[in-house]
Amino acid sequence: MACLVRNEIIWEVEDNYQKQTYRNRCYICTDQGKHLLSIPIKHVGGDQGRQKYKDVKLGNEYQWQRQHWRTLQTAYRTSPYFEYYEDDIAILFEKKYDFLLDFNFKTIEVIHDCLQITMPTEKSQSYQVQLPLNIRDARLLVSSKKEQEFEQQTYVQVFGNRHGFIKNTSVLDLLFNEGTNALSYLRDINLKLTHA
Repeated sequence: MACLVRNEIIWEVEDNYQKQTYRNRCYICTDQGKHLLSIPIKHVGGDQGRQKYKDVKLGNEYQWQRQHWRTLQTAYRTSPYFEYYEDDIAILFEKKYDFLLDFNFKTIEVIHDCLQITMPTEKSQSYQVQLPLNIRDARLLVSSKKEQEFEQQTYVQVFGNRHGFIKNTSVLDLLFNEGTNALSYLRDINLKLTHA
């Protein structure tokens, strides 16, 4: 999110879906520590091989939206700003989406609304291995295999007294704990990312 609020963005929608990325997962803080929320997807295999990110369907047979929302409520209901953002965030877990990309764009739109900033709308028209020189390639940021290093100031987290500060969590953790200060916090992060 720090990259999104500090840069002009063109959304990559024409690449192949890769497993183990932040496109269908995030981390939050619970009473047990760092907790993974993972959205189930329908895998394509066999003769079909790879599929485009925009074609990835959600595994809605499993009630993941209900489970994720309950987990967020349990983890953050005592945070300073949960009630402030609760209605905005709850809509993400009420409507069924067929495609991961659609759900992700709605999630990003809601977060931008909470931060009171305009969401970029430009999308890629085709996949380009090598981007033009005037465009920074930040596509690597979706990978969860290798965590990007950056300096992150601590803030008070709900279970910080049990686990200390847990960094690189979902922006929801920041919103629920820092509220209207979240945007300033994101803009102040000292990014040391190669391409962002």
